[in-house]
Amino acid sequence: MESKQTDKQLRKEAELTREQAIEEAQRIAEAKRAEKRTAEEPELLAKEQTRKEAWLAKERAIEGAQRAAGAKRAEKRAAEEPEQLAKEQARKEAWLASERAIEEARKARKARESEKRER
Repeated sequence: MESKQTDKQLRKEAELTREQAIEEAQRIAEAKRAEKRTAEEPELLAKEQTRKEAWLAKERAIEGAQRAAGAKRAEKRAAEEPEQLAKEQARKEAWLASERAIEEARKARKARESEKRER
């Protein structure tokens, strides 16, 4: 009976030793992972900083291009404005001339009709 208890106790001790060894191996592995993360952190931060700077540079370039395009459009509109005003003025004058011609033709027709009636 005593040997059964000794075997049981030895098995328990062996199991305990095995669990302790596993826990120690896990602690060591976790420490290595933490050490690796700590070692990689500056590199990751540098990469993130580089990405941010590239993104900001891209945004600035886009904004600059948009400003330049807006300025170019405004310049084009300013250059075309006198021409547009001149065309509009010419259209108005042509319309007024047409209206005057229609009115004169109407008056002339009335005058002829009146003359016919008087005869």
